[in-house]
Amino acid sequence: MAARGHVQDPNDRRLRPIYDYLDNGNNKMAIQQADKLLKKHKDLHCAKVLKAIGLQRTGKQDEAFSLAQEVATLEPTDDNSLQALTILYREMHRPELVTKLYEAAVKKVPLSEEYHSHLFMAYARVGEYKKMQQAISAQDEKLAQTMFLPLAERMVEKMVKEEKIEAEAEVQLYFMILERLGKCVEALDVVRGPLGEKLTSELRSRENKCMMMYQRLQLWPECNALSYKLLLKNPDDWQFYLSYFDSLFHLMDKSWSPPNEGKHCVEGPVQTTVAEAVKFVVDRMEEEDKKESRPLRGPYMACLELIHRLRQRGCPDEQELGDPLELMLQFFGKFGDKPCCITDLKIYLHLLPPEQHTQFKNRLGELVPLGEVGEDGFGFPGDTKALQRHLCVCQLSRVLGLQHALDTEGKLCLITELKAHYHYGLQFGKSCLKTELQFSDTYCLMVAHVYIDLWTETGDENMLWQCLGVLEEGLSFSPSNAQFKLLLLLLFCRLGAFQPVVDLYSSLDAKHVQHDTIGYLLTRYAGSLGQFAAASQSYNFSLRFFHSNQKDTSEYIIQAYKYGAFEKIPEFIAFRTRLNQSLHFAQVRTERMLLDLYTEADITSSLEESVKAMGLCPEEDDIPWDNMRDNRDLTVLFSWDPKDRELTEEHRRLSLQEELVWLKVRSLTLRLLASLALLGHAPSSRNSDKANENGVSAKSSTLQTLLSQLDLTLQTAAQITEKQTQVHTRFTNNCVICHCQASALRLSLTLQELETTGLVITGVIVPSYSPMLICSLPPELLSRCKGEVLEMKDSRLMTQPSLLETLVFFVETVCVVLWVASYSASVLRPLKSSLQKKRKKKKDSSTAMVHTHYRLILPLSHGSFSSYSPPFLTSLSVSLSVPLPSFSQEECGFTRAAMDKVQNSYLGSLQELGDLLRKRADSLKSLKF
Repeated sequence: MAARGHVQDPNDRRLRPIYDYLDNGNNKMAIQQADKLLKKHKDLHCAKVLKAIGLQRTGKQDEAFSLAQEVATLEPTDDNSLQALTILYREMHRPELVTKLYEAAVKKVPLSEEYHSHLFMAYARVGEYKKMQQAISAQDEKLAQTMFLPLAERMVEKMVKEEKIEAEAEVQLYFMILERLGKCVEALDVVRGPLGEKLTSELRSRENKCMMMYQRLQLWPECNALSYKLLLKNPDDWQFYLSYFDSLFHLMDKSWSPPNEGKHCVEGPVQTTVAEAVKFVVDRMEEEDKKESRPLRGPYMACLELIHRLRQRGCPDEQELGDPLELMLQFFGKFGDKPCCITDLKIYLHLLPPEQHTQFKNRLGELVPLGEVGEDGFGFPGDTKALQRHLCVCQLSRVLGLQHALDTEGKLCLITELKAHYHYGLQFGKSCLKTELQFSDTYCLMVAHVYIDLWTETGDENMLWQCLGVLEEGLSFSPSNAQFKLLLLLLFCRLGAFQPVVDLYSSLDAKHVQHDTIGYLLTRYAGSLGQFAAASQSYNFSLRFFHSNQKDTSEYIIQAYKYGAFEKIPEFIAFRTRLNQSLHFAQVRTERMLLDLYTEADITSSLEESVKAMGLCPEEDDIPWDNMRDNRDLTVLFSWDPKDRELTEEHRRLSLQEELVWLKVRSLTLRLLASLALLGHAPSSRNSDKANENGVSAKSSTLQTLLSQLDLTLQTAAQITEKQTQVHTRFTNNCVICHCQASALRLSLTLQELETTGLVITGVIVPSYSPMLICSLPPELLSRCKGEVLEMKDSRLMTQPSLLETLVFFVETVCVVLWVASYSASVLRPLKSSLQKKRKKKKDSSTAMVHTHYRLILPLSHGSFSSYSPPFLTSLSVSLSVPLPSFSQEECGFTRAAMDKVQNSYLGSLQELGDLLRKRADSLKSLKF
């Protein structure tokens, strides 16, 4: 709460009980105490604000806001009121109001350093950087001297001339300003000069900054000499090997030669030939071979890197470094017992020709100490180091494509071998804690990958069930293995079973930005599998992080200003921008609002109330389409696939394109529903001028624009589906449904146009519009929802998860059609009454025409809905009663558990879908056609 101990004021004593109640969470007593105080002291503004805080915390947001605005309009200047209002606005997530508060305070008390400081921080929270600069150049000279550093280069230069820079943070700030202004020469002078000696908080901070400036200025001699010098001190620093090789080849391309006399450059001697580089790398390796202590990986990897670069340039000098196969065997001999060995060697396997792959794998196997071959035909490692070496060989074999080249029988034999090694390796982890991974977990993961290979190649779902069983078994021995959980999560989603996924994701205990980078694995399938309650929970996981990011990063920025960590401020700002423009954020926010509408609108509250509660405005599109950031980590799952099977940039581009188009469809659907809700309650008029005054014409224009955009987006979606015939996309099964929803929404536009332009002209209906007034669910959509989601075929359990997804979108379409029907009824019902009255005065044929089409619209929807929905649920529910196949005693336990999870998830999905359909049926009856 607001600081109050330093204020020697009678009001402080009066307010203290209210502060105490709020601090202790007793909000009702705080409100009562504030009311008592206000009866005696009506002008005590802080008491009103504290009452508002109590109201806010008890869920009475509207009352709290109106009370706070009463005080804010008076422009208070007392510290208690200002701090209390600041706290209230933060809890309301309205930081922009804090800036207005302190702007008024600064105008009234221009010499207050404290108010200037609060105003600056308020601007920092909302990202008003120009206003921050204006706040800094305020009248108080002392304040300007303490906070101008990040905003004025010339003032920093003045400090340098006056030798007033003493702290490292000030040097970092100076360097940052020069760097951002593009003054790299001046920045380099600062780092190499006396001020650079203050850069001591980070290891080699000065050298790293010099290297960065050398590369930007393309000073390759200095870059080469500095890299060479630093590698002599630390031959394991990989970044300097890369800069050494880069600068070497730049110098060779420019035919640079050192001067005959004097130093080569300010950093020392420069190496300009391949022979010098080869000798340098070989010398580093020989030094490591002579060492009795633990060898360093850097020199051996540098040798492979140099071969790779020389081969790219077609340089014959690579032979002087040796045969890549022998060098890799040497590397494996020294570092094969470390998990990093596979990642180090993987990037250089392309140096081996295909005909050497099998030879390389066999020779690696000779370096693995295994025990005698047992009855099962396998030899096992005697300790964890030997186990790690064998694992590395298996992983390299998969990366080389040797496992993928096996036939089905060969892969099943490989699975048997890997399973045997996994179970044998569990003995080494008997003493491991639950939070620690088993030494042999990677064997289990590789078994799962081979099962997935068999599933995708043969289409045999038995392989998938076995894969789930293996992963469930692995998770029972290693409950903290994130890779097991991620792969299980993905496979369950592919099967359409969302129920077990939420618990798996929760157990991952994703931290902070991981909700953005890996959250898509959960939310991608959340709304489309029928588990509406679980989907809502999943969206909350992500939205909670994105919403807290706004507040948290603002606080980080403020703390960075306070403590002089100026170099971190641009990073925090970039991080906040990256999250605000996140594709995942836009998707989750849109899907959550659609889910709330489909499950609650016209059930717990009207469609119009739901839309208003969400603050939706059909005319505004707040998604930053031009600056969208794809923050998804598409490589979070371990993979040892060969290069031709790896994820490529083209795959990423196509995936992003598909996600953007799908988001566009969903966003437009949401805005169209919002427009429909507002349209349904717009004041009707037969006079076009009056219609324009009431804004009805504008709403019709908005609806037309959104429908046109939706049509164009669906055309793009159809093109994506045509191009990616080999891949299942979001639009493969949903294009028909999207078109059906668009057609239903287009009917509302037709009705709106009829209403605003005059449906009845002197008692005669416009004939051309009459055939348009028909809205029903097309047979094609209904037929797509028939089938078996789980069934037995030839003693095998088969799934059809796409059917479940189609059924979910069918239910969404039912909701859309019902809302359009409700709007149609609201338009046509008054016309019916009006024409009946006119009929008494003047009989004509127009009344009969209205009655005909009035009956055509709504009962047809009711008939389609009531006739088709019960058989769907009955058919799907019956199919789940088929008995599951039996497995051997050893594997049936975990596989059966996985099958039960899938079965229970299907049942839960059907239950929730059935409940929602019944609620919609009740809504249909209440329309009183």
